[in-house]
Amino acid sequence: MTNENGGDVRLAGIGKTYGSFTAVHPLDLTVPEGSFFALLGASGCGKTTTLRMIAGLEEPSCGTVHLGDQDVTHLPPYKRPVNTVFQSYALFPHLDVFENVAFGLRRRGIKSVKKQVGEMLDLVQLGEQARKKPHQLSGGQQQRVAVARALINHPKVLLLDEPLGALDLKLRRQMQLELKRIQTEVGITFVHVTHDQEEAMTMADTVAVMNAGRVEQLGPPTDLYEHPRTTFVANFLGTSNFIEAEVDSRTGEDVVLRAGGGKLVLPAARCTAPTPAGGRILAGVRPEKISLTHAADAGTVPAGRNRITGTIADASFIGVRTQYVVDSPVCRDFAVYVQNVDRDPRLIPGAEVVLHWSPAHTFALDAAQDADAGVEEAA
Repeated sequence: MTNENGGDVRLAGIGKTYGSFTAVHPLDLTVPEGSFFALLGASGCGKTTTLRMIAGLEEPSCGTVHLGDQDVTHLPPYKRPVNTVFQSYALFPHLDVFENVAFGLRRRGIKSVKKQVGEMLDLVQLGEQARKKPHQLSGGQQQRVAVARALINHPKVLLLDEPLGALDLKLRRQMQLELKRIQTEVGITFVHVTHDQEEAMTMADTVAVMNAGRVEQLGPPTDLYEHPRTTFVANFLGTSNFIEAEVDSRTGEDVVLRAGGGKLVLPAARCTAPTPAGGRILAGVRPEKISLTHAADAGTVPAGRNRITGTIADASFIGVRTQYVVDSPVCRDFAVYVQNVDRDPRLIPGAEVVLHWSPAHTFALDAAQDADAGVEEAA
């Protein structure tokens, strides 16, 4: 991208150390111009440090930061075409909404601000609140004022550091959709830091999952969820069940596994680990992909499904679904989510059941990985 109004954010070999502690290992990352990009991870994973290096608030220990064709690595924050919205919003309490948004324009010596501020307040749907002070607004409204104030200077990139963290759950979900709408309308690159998996998956075109200062996996939310390449990503984005299995054979496009005396099948394309006969792998399946059938009806399970038997250890009714925990010879605490459409009253703790799912919904990872990686961080 060569025009001065845009361009990708490109991090090349960027890293940050504090003495002997490495906060961010050298990484390469490109945020496409005009995209909504999320850095997702648990506390201490390096996501905020990475964001601060883009903003110029943190000096990288190595590597470079480019915005379009411009190397901004050593530019101070105020000389970079970026603006940041923090969790605290940092609005001026003595100024009304209009003047908070106009602040950046006035500071640049622009006298006629009414039209620009009016348009920006309309964008964030706060035109009616222009003369209110920040303390008279809800948390969500304050957050939108902060976004409007940041956008009015037409930055190439808007950086958002846990911007929804202070809001309650319902408002946070509304604001996720609101921020996505604003980003789509203005077309500016948004880089959003969050520890909230649902938030990242709802809003972002591309998500970088970070763990211990490294990018564990990068891609569209659906791709990360359906095709995790590590146990950390599989557990951090939602819930995964892992079955320790041994490779039995390869038949065409499928790999056949042995687990607990039974056999499981999965597409070879969904194996990120080598599959030599006798090799160990972790077979994974998401809880919502699994059907639960009472053992008395085992004969009704369609042929060609992966199936294992077990005993229901726990059942929790969660409104739209019931969450079951099943003890099985191949996997303790097997999680199964069943939509509450036709509830079977026999599916209670102690019931013998058959778990079954399509082989296409099985993925396989290297057995050398920790099957519990990412579980505590995601909790």
